Parts: sequence; C-alpha cells; structure tokens
Amino acid sequence: MSRSAHPAGPRHADVLPEGHYAAPPTDLNQLDPRVWSRTVSRNADGVATVGGIDVKTLAEEFGTPGYFLDEADFRARCRAWREAFGEDADVFYAGKAFLSRAVVRWLNEEGLNLDVCSGGELATALAAGMPAERIALHGNNKTTAEIERAVGAGVGRIVLDSFQEIARVAHIAQRLGTRQRVQIRVTVGVEAHTHEFIATAHEDQKFGIPLAGGLAAEAVRRALKLDGLELIGIHSHIGSQIFDTSGFEVAAHRVVGLLTEIRDEHGVELPEIDLGGGLGIAYTSEDDPREPQEIAKALRDIVHRECETAGLAVPRLSVEPGRAIVGPTTFTLYEVGTVKELPALRTYVSVDGGMSDNIRTALYDAEYSVALVSRTSTAEPMLSRVVGKHCESGDIVVRDAFLPADLAPGDLIAVPATGAYCRSMASNYNHALRPPVVAVGDGRAREIVRRETEEDLLRLDVG
Repeated sequence: MSRSAHPAGPRHADVLPEGHYAAPPTDLNQLDPRVWSRTVSRNADGVATVGGIDVKTLAEEFGTPGYFLDEADFRARCRAWREAFGEDADVFYAGKAFLSRAVVRWLNEEGLNLDVCSGGELATALAAGMPAERIALHGNNKTTAEIERAVGAGVGRIVLDSFQEIARVAHIAQRLGTRQRVQIRVTVGVEAHTHEFIATAHEDQKFGIPLAGGLAAEAVRRALKLDGLELIGIHSHIGSQIFDTSGFEVAAHRVVGLLTEIRDEHGVELPEIDLGGGLGIAYTSEDDPREPQEIAKALRDIVHRECETAGLAVPRLSVEPGRAIVGPTTFTLYEVGTVKELPALRTYVSVDGGMSDNIRTALYDAEYSVALVSRTSTAEPMLSRVVGKHCESGDIVVRDAFLPADLAPGDLIAVPATGAYCRSMASNYNHALRPPVVAVGDGRAREIVRRETEEDLLRLDVG
C-alpha cells in the first residue's frame, strides 16, 4: 500500500529518510481554511479565535487538553448535506464519529436522521429526543437487549449483519407484536483504498454478508419469509476517508445487481438503497475532499444509471456521513510542556494530552496538521513531532510537522479536524482524564461533555 493511497498510510515508527518531508509552508502562522473550522481566524494580536473567542480565553476557562467544537460550522455542514440530497433521500449522521445529547438536538433541529451502533448510542439518541423513526441501528453483533430496546422504541430501521441476526430480530419483533423495518448489509468486494482496519467492503472482514457465493441472496430469501421483518432495502459501506466516488460506482453496480436478482426471483422491488458513508475530510492541506453537492450528484447519477440499465425503479437513496460533518468542526487545544531537540533528526514537542485523546495516529498512522495558536511567530520552521505524555513510544499526536523554532513551554498549539473519533475513542490510559467537548459560537462557549475528574475515575473503582 502506498503512503499516498490514504491519510492513514502504512505504519512507520522509525526515523524517515532525508527528503521524505515536503517543504515547510511559507507562512507558519496561516490557518488553512480547508483544514480548520469555518469561524477560526487570528485576531489582531495573532491569537487564534473560534466562534469569536480566543484560545487563551478558552484555555483559561476550560483547561487543556480540550476539544473545541464550532457549533455554527457543525450546523452549516448538516444543512449542506440535507440540502444536497433533498427530500427524496435520507441523510443519517453516523453517531460513532461523535455523539452527545447536544449533537442529537442539533441533528434533530437541522433535519438529519441518526445512525447508532450500540445500546449506549441508542440511549443517548432517545434521551436527547431524536424521534425513534429517524434512528437506524447498526452493528455486527447486536445483543438481544439492544435489539429489544430498538424494536420496542420503534426505530426506523435495523441493519441486519448476519444470518443469526435475521432470525434474532424477527423473533424479537414477533414477540413484541410488531413488524420491524430492516435492511441487509452486504459486502460487495470493493477495495476502497483505505487503511486495512477501516476498509469494510472486502469479503475477509467482520461486517456484512458477502455477495460472493450467493450468501447475500440467501439472506434476502430468509428475511422475506419471516413475518417479523419488513425488508426495505440493501445496505453497503465500502470504507472510510474516501475521496474518490469510483468505489461507490462499483458498489452500486453490484448492489443493483442484487436488487435485480431479488425482483426476478421474488417479484419484489426493494424501495431503498443505502451506500453508507466514509467520505473523506481534509486533515492536511494536501487533502482535497469533495463538497456535499458534488457527492450527492455523483451518487445519484450512479444509482440512476445502474437502475436504468437494470430496468428497476430508482430506490430511495440513503447516505451516512459522520466524519464529513463533525470532523472539520473541532480542534484539540494543548499546552506545550517540553521541547526536546534531537540534532540532525527532529524536535519532539510534548503536550499535556496524547494517545488518550487521539488514538488515531497510533492506531491508523493518521496524519494531522498542527499550529501554534496562542501567538504568531517569525522564527524559522523546525521539523517537529508532537507527542503526548503517556508511557508509550508510539504516543504520537502529529508525526511530521513544522512548528516555529521559538516554540516554548506554555505555548498553546492546536490540532484541527479532530471532531470525528477522537473523543469517541478516547481512553483513560495511564488514568488520564478525558478532555471536555466545548461548543463555541457567537461569542459564547459551554461544555457539552464535561471534563472527567479524579472523582469520576475513583467512583468506578469499587476496590
């Protein structure tokens, strides 16, 4: 796998060869709008601001590390996706990217549906008032309790992931006296050019029922025979952080092929098709994500073309952006603790967070940007590696970056595009306290997920 194939890239922990790095940016003080959220800028003193509040003020009030979410940007991205796909399609926000009760309320207000994949995500959605009929439940191993709660609440769809789950959901629905709307998730054998751990459409992985060998067709036969199920469509998800829609074209072709087989065998045209999510965002200035309008047109054209060729009525299209909505809206703010120069190699910049608040660099070798945000600097750029405070050599936040050579302890630096998965995958490794999520907008800031305390840690430790 080439390093250019995907921002996750291959893992590498060694010192990279001379000449690997791109030239440093001409202006280290510039905050690239492709990477930072929409209201981020620098004030007259050179301090970065978001939602009208500067980062020094935010650090003083909420501490570091912290996730700072641009509420206006989040809402604008919700509206952009909703408007791009229109009233004859459904946009499900993928809650696994980041979910809280405030986020659920924003989604509800902006007219998006919600995709959840655990009992905890479902509980959050229901507690925050998301109408159950606008919730979809995913997961490769839903528990009986999760299915019972979802069916009992009246969720709009459950995405079936195995033969056992087909029978399990049907049995629970019958016992509860209802008929549950379901889709079947199929793996279509598409290589989405993502990191192995986030590619989800090849056959050798845990998600879905393969088209290969007629397994998906058999799943459809079983679902159509069960009184507790109303099979409404086919679901496909090919991976994450995808910039090219060509993979969706192959996936749609194969899914429509299955819909054609279903029509020919059963005399049924299923009314829905879900192409999943996975559209990429800009983590660095080199990334070039597509806009929702462009994505919507491409996916619609693909589905219409495939259905026309097959002689099928065009089904209702669903998509599931998560990262593409919340990812760009948030940055993580850190305070520099130590600056350690290794002559002829690089400078290690240690911050007060690390892999406990952003595991993605260690897990996927994900690439991020970083900037000095508490001031501007005219110093020369220095090749840096931003690392955390945990007892792991792999505790890396930004593997390769250029920061000003006068960077010093006490400076604030920020890593943009951390809205997706960073807080969701945060941990208490080394008994670190998970940072807060602070929503900022119109000159106001408030915690929507508070910072953990030592009392929180000790409350769970029953001795």
